[in-house]
Amino acid sequence: MLTFLSWAMIVVFMVLIMKKKLTPFSALILIPLVFTLIGSFMGLYGAQVTKLNEKITDPTTLDQILILGTWTVDGVKKVSTTAVMLLFAILYFAIMLNAGMFDPVVKKMIKIAKGDPVKVLVATAVVAATVSLNGDGTTTTLIVCTAFIPIYKKLGLKMMNLGVLVILMNTIMNLLPWGGPTARVISVLGVNEQEILRALTPGMIASVIFMLGVAYYLGLKERKRLGIQTLTDADIEALTTPTDPEELALKRPKLVWVNGIMTIVLVYMLIKGTFPSVFLFLVGTALALVINYKSLKDQKQRIQDNAGDAAQVVILVLGAGIFMGLFTNSGMADALALSLANVIPTSWGRFWGLIVAILSAPGTFFLSNDAFYYGVLPVLAEAGKQYGFTALELGVASLLGQAFHLLSPLVAFIYLLLNLTGLDMGEWQKESAKWALGIFVIFIALAAVTGSVPLFK
Repeated sequence: MLTFLSWAMIVVFMVLIMKKKLTPFSALILIPLVFTLIGSFMGLYGAQVTKLNEKITDPTTLDQILILGTWTVDGVKKVSTTAVMLLFAILYFAIMLNAGMFDPVVKKMIKIAKGDPVKVLVATAVVAATVSLNGDGTTTTLIVCTAFIPIYKKLGLKMMNLGVLVILMNTIMNLLPWGGPTARVISVLGVNEQEILRALTPGMIASVIFMLGVAYYLGLKERKRLGIQTLTDADIEALTTPTDPEELALKRPKLVWVNGIMTIVLVYMLIKGTFPSVFLFLVGTALALVINYKSLKDQKQRIQDNAGDAAQVVILVLGAGIFMGLFTNSGMADALALSLANVIPTSWGRFWGLIVAILSAPGTFFLSNDAFYYGVLPVLAEAGKQYGFTALELGVASLLGQAFHLLSPLVAFIYLLLNLTGLDMGEWQKESAKWALGIFVIFIALAAVTGSVPLFK
């Protein structure tokens, strides 16, 4: 019954989001709450309640309802650090944008592109792939969006293309050993990080080339729609100079190099892991305010004007935490994981590598990486050994479905991307999914060709 409840919740959640019947925030809070309440009235959480509170040996329905509060708090605690980091990261880059740190970059990009959408979109893909080397989606989103959104707006380009290119380039680079999913596989299966990197590299390289081709194709469509704008120096100056006197008053052109060096140092320390990201953005935001805006009134105004965008992202991240708190602590995540592992007949054992690769797509979309790699993968790997598959082969196979993982509403930083670009989640998921399918096919094809994941034995 718990398995049925977990699948029903996921299906209802996705349908309501795709049909735009609920906002993502409302869906993240209300859908798991309704389904866990149903489970409470059905008396499904006896073991979970006993585990969290040893004083309750025979929990009543009321006990099982009251424990939902503890579960939500547990979920919020797990994402609280991410939420705080995002709050100050958004404030930091918003202040840098106000001060005009990215103005020279925008001006240079427009000069290089000369109004050609193809060059802008290919540049977007290249920068997104490069920044994604640090394995952090939040940093990639903040840097790429802050730099390119002004260019897209000034040239009239579709923001959807930016959203697609950023997320899918980050999807590919996230498979590096210091990325989240690969690190989990290494820890769970005990495989060598160099071996798994060698196995994944051909598919990653081919997928990056594929996405550069997608960027070129989308750029051609935009060129056909908008044409190539012939921009003189005067045109570029007009495009990059604010017309709003209040916006112009916020610019600090004399501090561009100071702000630039500070941002480069901050990003470098993020990548190196010198300090926790929360600490870096807290200090960075304070320094950005003090350096660029001397009066207390101006500093307060910068926080007030930019806090709205930050709050929208933070509440979605907290909503995702509540979703995972209820989903995980209720046992529904484990039930769904076991149902995924047990759905395959043993007669299909010789195709276990391909089966694991295919299962990893819905598995990592509907579940968090923790739930899939710590809950489902050990079961799949144990079964695969009986069919002659090695831990390395099954570890690589389990990573191929990552092509779709970052489209999941359970990934916190996508709400930052959607907020910055103003995109609708459902439309963005549909547009991104068709290119993610191409990445998934490339991953499987290259894994089969190189022998890192045999299609059958």
